[in-house]
Amino acid sequence: MKRKLEVFGFLRKSGIRKQLYTIYILAVFFPVVLIGIFLVSNTYKLLTNYHRDLLESDNLRVRTILFEITTQAYNISEELSFNARVASILKGSYASEEELAYAVNQSSEVVDNYMYHYTEIAQIDIYCDNPDIREYKQYHRVDTQTEKADWYQRAVSQTSVFWKEMKSVDKYNNEYWGLCLIRRIPLVKSDYHAVLVIRISDNYLKTRINSVEYRNCASVDEGVVFYASDRDDYGKAQPVEIDYDKIYFQYVGSRKIKNKTCFVGISTLRLYQSDSKIYICTINDKSYDNISSIIETCLIIILLAILVPGILIHFFTTYFTKRVSTLRHVMHQASNEDYDFKEMVRGDDELSEAFEDLEIMVQRIKEKDALMYQTMLNEQKLVNEQQKMEFKMLASQINPHFLYNTLETIRMKAYTVGDREAATAIKLLGKSMRYVLENSGTTFTSLQNELNHVEIYMKIQKLRFEEKFDYAFLIADKIDVSKCIALPLLLQPIVENAILHGLEERERGGMITIRVAWAADNTELCISVSDNGCGIRLETLEQLREDIVTRNPEKKESIGLYNINQRIKLCYGTAYGMTIDSESGNGTTVTIHLPKKVVHNL
Repeated sequence: MKRKLEVFGFLRKSGIRKQLYTIYILAVFFPVVLIGIFLVSNTYKLLTNYHRDLLESDNLRVRTILFEITTQAYNISEELSFNARVASILKGSYASEEELAYAVNQSSEVVDNYMYHYTEIAQIDIYCDNPDIREYKQYHRVDTQTEKADWYQRAVSQTSVFWKEMKSVDKYNNEYWGLCLIRRIPLVKSDYHAVLVIRISDNYLKTRINSVEYRNCASVDEGVVFYASDRDDYGKAQPVEIDYDKIYFQYVGSRKIKNKTCFVGISTLRLYQSDSKIYICTINDKSYDNISSIIETCLIIILLAILVPGILIHFFTTYFTKRVSTLRHVMHQASNEDYDFKEMVRGDDELSEAFEDLEIMVQRIKEKDALMYQTMLNEQKLVNEQQKMEFKMLASQINPHFLYNTLETIRMKAYTVGDREAATAIKLLGKSMRYVLENSGTTFTSLQNELNHVEIYMKIQKLRFEEKFDYAFLIADKIDVSKCIALPLLLQPIVENAILHGLEERERGGMITIRVAWAADNTELCISVSDNGCGIRLETLEQLREDIVTRNPEKKESIGLYNINQRIKLCYGTAYGMTIDSESGNGTTVTIHLPKKVVHNL
């Protein structure tokens, strides 16, 4: 019970997304992986045993066939070796080749019958060192090469039968290997020696042994392969290593053959009435591919069993947590008294019902807030009316001429004591204040007055910043600024931004240029304020362009530029306004676009 509480306690401390993923891992991922590992390993074991059993069965089949054929060949050799007519031919004396042919033909059915009636026999050869024996049919006189051959020496020296692979060459010089029974033919009361060689038919072996699925190789003792399903294996050593010292060598397992893993089965056949042994190697080079294909299919199924639920869990988790996060966000928004919800929880489940209840509660709160706000407005309206009356009373007591006269008195005092710089600053301040007060209640003024006011402002700033910057007015020909009307206090905020922000990083050498010119198509009057300052980065410029068009209540920057742009659009239409061009490191240009009709006689 305590462990159960600990597990649920861990889940309660995690987020919903993490809880769902944890449940998926515990309930789906781990069980499927463990079951998959068990099934794959068990399937691999079953398939391996199955193919191994089939391999052993085919190896036994080949061993049985070879035992049957070799036993039959041995029985034939017994009959021929102790055949009196064959012995008589081998011991006889022949004055001519015709006499030998006559004797052989008289007894030809003895040897020929075996070749004609036993398809497993490819050839029967009898070698004899009788000098009267010549090459005729199955009978051969032992020449020097044959006499020196190992198989002949062995056959002459022992009485038992033995088997050996022997190479033959056809008339086209093609080499063939075949299994041969070799034994001595006893010639009683004779000094001659005779050897019987029975060659097993390779085509017969192929017919009996060949298999579509399995590759077989057979060799005698430590010799080369005399039979193989693949012609390339003839005359070569066995494709796998064999321990010839063992009386009975047997192996079943996997080996690497020609860089490919194969199932291999090797067994030993002790030949009837002989010390010779045939080693039979059975190879299946497709089993591992089949097993790998089945295992891969199982792994893909297991992977899909993990991925498909995982993908579904992922999408459901994303969808569910998004809805929960939306509900949490709007509830947090409502707790901060922000009731304008931009998000909604859609659906027909408990989350959507909780959101609907929240909306009903918020609507009631908004209704109550509206009543309270209306009451506060009424109270504030009375306060504002009272403050307006008090302001008008105070404003009426202030005579602008009193301010100008006072500033003039201060200026003369400074001039008298020799402080001309202070006197100049006071004079410029007086002119600036007079322009502001005179135009605070007017709608339009001349462009000349606006430029004069900007020049006064820049002169005051030069007294402050000294060599930080200089300025210039460039007015195009045929433009009389005294006949152009403009909104008052339009350029001063732009020039202020150029000095404070555009030339912020310059200690000296700054330049403010004010140009008045016609647009390229001669339909607009363009007034531009340029600086040679640090410029604006592209992302900041894009944000600034957006801020002068759309007011962001949360941002206090760019309010002056926004107000200028809005004043122009409200006065002249949305086709006019303000543009900003800048390049990082190459300064900034702010251009005001006014309609052509602003130029006329005031």
